[in-house]
Amino acid sequence: MLDESTNVWLRDLLHRHDAVAGTIHVVREDLLHIETTHNIPAKVQEVTARIPLGKGMAGLAWQRDRPVQTCNLKDDDSGTVKPGAKAVDGKAAVALPVHGTDGAVRAVVGLAWSDERELTEGELMKIVDDAESLPHLW
Repeated sequence: MLDESTNVWLRDLLHRHDAVAGTIHVVREDLLHIETTHNIPAKVQEVTARIPLGKGMAGLAWQRDRPVQTCNLKDDDSGTVKPGAKAVDGKAAVALPVHGTDGAVRAVVGLAWSDERELTEGELMKIVDDAESLPHLW
């Protein structure tokens, strides 16, 4: 079970980047397991409790070892955003791989915004660097 400091870390990350919702999934037993969320509906939490490699934005970020983003969760028709994620009260979103000291992806952090946007490379790199400060949960 997570301590409150991880929940605070997620809320602070969202605040620093003006995001309205977010998740932390940790790699365990060859799946991403949801650890904490902020402003994510219960149904979405249930559907995304365990995510296999390559499924949805988080699974693709894990598989590709690079950020995966969409300009609008609800209208995305690329196949990247799964139906459960479309229930999040947000539009733009990004899933970011977070690395352990060995360089392997150990977690995926997700952020969502209330407006449509495409993150510039500079904005994305700032968020990636910030997400790497995730306290080690593994």
